[in-house]
Amino acid sequence: MRNWEKVKKDLLRDGATRREYEKLAPRYAVISQLIAARLKKGITQKELAQKVGTKQSAIARLEGGMTNHTLEFLDRIASVMGYKLTVQLH
Repeated sequence: MRNWEKVKKDLLRDGATRREYEKLAPRYAVISQLIAARLKKGITQKELAQKVGTKQSAIARLEGGMTNHTLEFLDRIASVMGYKLTVQLH
């Protein structure tokens, strides 16, 4: 087992840590998908920002999980890359 996997496993044994991790999972899933889509399209954060009408730093903060952006902003990002944003309730 790699070091991070072992650390993660150990951390998730704590109930409070596990609940917080699970709470944040959807946010990081969206972020991962946006990063993967951007890389698949072969565009930089700066290029994406220009197409969306924002600054590169806003894209960096989004991809770093440092902000809570609106669905409208996420939809604009998806749209300029040729994707459609969908939201599901489970």
